[in-house]
Amino acid sequence: MLELKPDQTRQYIDAVAVFEALEEARSEARSTQGGMYWHAGPTHNRAATYLVRTSRTGAEKSLGARSPETEQIYERFMARKRDNGERVLALTQQLEQHRRLNRALRVGRVEPLVVKLLSKLAATGLMDHFRVVGTHALYAYETAAGVRLDTGVLSTRDIDLLWDTQKRVIFATRLARVDSSMLGVLKKVDPSFRLRKSQLYTAVNQDGFEVDIIRRMKVGGDDHPIKLSKAEEDFYVVQAPEAHKLLYTAGFSQVLVATDGTMARMNTLNPQAFIRFKRWMASHPDRDPLKSRRDALQADAVQQLVDRYL
Repeated sequence: MLELKPDQTRQYIDAVAVFEALEEARSEARSTQGGMYWHAGPTHNRAATYLVRTSRTGAEKSLGARSPETEQIYERFMARKRDNGERVLALTQQLEQHRRLNRALRVGRVEPLVVKLLSKLAATGLMDHFRVVGTHALYAYETAAGVRLDTGVLSTRDIDLLWDTQKRVIFATRLARVDSSMLGVLKKVDPSFRLRKSQLYTAVNQDGFEVDIIRRMKVGGDDHPIKLSKAEEDFYVVQAPEAHKLLYTAGFSQVLVATDGTMARMNTLNPQAFIRFKRWMASHPDRDPLKSRRDALQADAVQQLVDRYL
């Protein structure tokens, strides 16, 4: 492993500070999505005017007749909405400057497609239902440690997303707000994504990059198979042995930087859980010998990160 240069570390710290401030600003801005307006009755009588709150989806709710109290509600809401918008815009502009510096100083090395995918899942609220597992988790660990692992440890052309079956109803509601299918969400990231006919838990794009969606093994009254939406074409989530140990363990969150300087947050496993899982896979009798050696290598690499940095 190779430690980052001081100027790279400094730039990463500064960029993350702006990124996290923008995360908070966007969260606050969501509370003022939609709008408010004064609705006058058919006589256009001021006394018969009502304050109406509109949601992001167009739903409306009356907040009461016009009065000093509702006028204050209106003024406070509009002021907050204006302030939120200005703050998000200013921080977005600052983050763009940091993107350029990230790229110039070669701060990141994650594939831009991965960062774009994570950003889309975060923006739609779907990331709350997934954990990144597998090789891509190594990017989170090395970033937290401020080092670069050997490329042979990190090389991969797929990302594994572990889905929480217990939040299935909430997931379906959120997915319906942003698209008709999970595959549709991926297509907004890269239109070339298609499901593999031989394994419907995998989508692959024209460059051969794959997204796999996995779940814990069926327990009790769990449904199986599970399709992520009612759309004609969408993921069927595949069962993965020992996946429950990855889902119900402490998490790990880290802001990553792509080679083009863009940034996104990855939610994954804590490093110790990764090490235990990889050692279990490496010792499994049915595991391909080539993959077993790679599993052991990755477990050793993360153990070194834990011992020396994390």
